[in-house]
Amino acid sequence: MSIATAPLAPLAAAGHGFLSPTGVEIAFVLVGLATLGAALVTVTTKQLVHAALWLVVALGGIAVEYLLLTAEFIAWVQVLIYLGSVVVLLLFGLMLTKAPIGRSPDADSGNRWVALGVAGLAGATLVWVVVDAFRATWIDLDGPAQGSTKVTGEILFQHWVLPFEALSVLLLAALIGAIVLSRRNTAAEEAADAAARTGKGQR
Repeated sequence: MSIATAPLAPLAAAGHGFLSPTGVEIAFVLVGLATLGAALVTVTTKQLVHAALWLVVALGGIAVEYLLLTAEFIAWVQVLIYLGSVVVLLLFGLMLTKAPIGRSPDADSGNRWVALGVAGLAGATLVWVVVDAFRATWIDLDGPAQGSTKVTGEILFQHWVLPFEALSVLLLAALIGAIVLSRRNTAAEEAADAAARTGKGQR
């Protein structure tokens, strides 16, 4: 019996691997596939409001992935900032700029194949960079949480201060641009407003 069970000893000592995933790893893959599907629908639908709602699903899936990676703090930041602020700002931008609510042919610029190629190249590059950087790094899902407020704050303000500040300036510029676009009137609208004021003055 010792001879028969000897080859199995290294396998038992090595623990689980790709051929014996845990429940958390299976859930991570399933949520990732659902998030990918929601992201694809977001960029392919021609209804802007539907795209915003599918974006909510995609960002929510990313938050669930953070939870599965024991990064609870980052997951709640994802929910509060992206789901609670960015998507709401996007919906308000659609309403303020009088964008069409239903199906919009203008949402397709005709360069979908170029955009698909660029997106595929960017995705492949990102995957290659992440795999090359974290090839030998494994996250212990059963260990202590790695996404706590203390750990995240130390990493963010020690090693990522400059990108953090640059991102805040970028978000401020995007907010100012959204305000400018929402207050801009077209020539036809200005002519209609002038005609309406003229008609009221003649009365």
